[in-house]
Amino acid sequence: MITSPDVLHAIRTHGEAGYPEEICGFLLGRIQDGTNVVTAIERVDNEQDANRERRYLIPPDAFRAAQRTATEQGLDIVGIYHSHPDHPAQPSATDLEQATFSGYTYAIVSVDDGTARNVTAWQLAPDRSRFTEEPIRTEAPA
Repeated sequence: MITSPDVLHAIRTHGEAGYPEEICGFLLGRIQDGTNVVTAIERVDNEQDANRERRYLIPPDAFRAAQRTATEQGLDIVGIYHSHPDHPAQPSATDLEQATFSGYTYAIVSVDDGTARNVTAWQLAPDRSRFTEEPIRTEAPA
């Protein structure tokens, strides 16, 4: 994943604002030479009914709205991000079970005691059996 410091800051800020619950949203950008280049995020309300400190839910209408926003900006949805309150920024078994799109970047921000820490990025294997860590490269916006 290639992104700007501003995008990483926006993910961290969203994670802190939602603490102690999980937050979620979409990564918007383009695919360039097989790499997801993230230029913006689209925050989404966590629609999970219960256990919101360990689960998030993005309903289909939020996906459609984010797709419209991306299209209006000349971008695509290239991934999803969410937080792990008081847990490492590594995919959980639930994250793997619920991941749908290989090719997307799945970014996770750890938020410890209300302070955002690490942001990591992951790719879902084509057979959906595992995640592999994806390096995050930061670049200033063009």
